[in-house]
Amino acid sequence: MVAFRIGHVSITGNYRENNEDSCVVDARQRYAIVADGMGGQSAGERASALAIELIPRSLDKLLDFQNANPTAVNEALEKSIAHANSEIIALSELDLGMRNMGTTVVILVRVGERFYFIGVGDSRAYELRSSKFKQLTVDHSLTQALMDAGTISAEEAKTHRYRNVLYKYLGSRDGATGGIATEVTPKSGDRFLLCSDGLTDGLEDSQIAELMTAHHDPQKLSEILVNAALEGGSRDNITALVVICD
Repeated sequence: MVAFRIGHVSITGNYRENNEDSCVVDARQRYAIVADGMGGQSAGERASALAIELIPRSLDKLLDFQNANPTAVNEALEKSIAHANSEIIALSELDLGMRNMGTTVVILVRVGERFYFIGVGDSRAYELRSSKFKQLTVDHSLTQALMDAGTISAEEAKTHRYRNVLYKYLGSRDGATGGIATEVTPKSGDRFLLCSDGLTDGLEDSQIAELMTAHHDPQKLSEILVNAALEGGSRDNITALVVICD
């Protein structure tokens, strides 16, 4: 397994009163998670905090981080996401103040020599390898669905009135599944990014790709990305979690 380092930054930004984003990195670097809560007041904060608490707890019980095969990894991820989803729905039904709570989530899991990436909602995972930058997760947004159907272009999606509307997130009926995780065998020189949509609200993918080589310290690089998104006009909370493979 290649050695790797992780850094992360999460800020409230200029337009929100509280930070509804949450992130966590396992002390043994077996997983990293970014969650972006929604629901107003403290509901979004509560939902994202629940996601980064419950998913690791489930993964610890369900997953053999040394030897699991891809099928077992996907099953553990699906069950962990489904459990968090059901708990968030249950709390939203019990507590009137949490009625509209929900959260996106994007997860990196390290099993043996491989990384697995999965997301629910529009928080994203990216890979930079040999100057090639690509998104590893799929947005569960109405604009992405419209683009997939050929109804609108990527350019039109940037300003579409439904660009922030999700059809799948934790706290929704369909939020219990993220699909199939993307499997990557990391190599020396690879860089990965997990982020909330506050980052992509302020930066184009091409700008993110360029900035991903701006520093060799993942913590400093996370700060550079977040600050650039803030300067780029992001109107949301902003979270960036960077993994650099040595």
